[in-house]
Amino acid sequence: MENPHEERQAVLLERIIKNVERCNEAVLELKHALTEINAANRDTVTTSKLFENYGRNVRYNLEAIGELKKPV
Repeated sequence: MENPHEERQAVLLERIIKNVERCNEAVLELKHALTEINAANRDTVTTSKLFENYGRNVRYNLEAIGELKKPV
């Protein structure tokens, strides 16, 4: 005779395993999407750093020649 508790536990364990597998698939899809987003944003980050450095260089050079004006 089979143990009814054991059967129920086996069914629950099966459901848990299937849900974990689906969760893992979702996490892998999310990881893939984030990788694509990061790749797409790489150019934006590079451009932002270039403008930041340009601004710092302009400020330094204006200070060096005494032409830096105070903000309005």
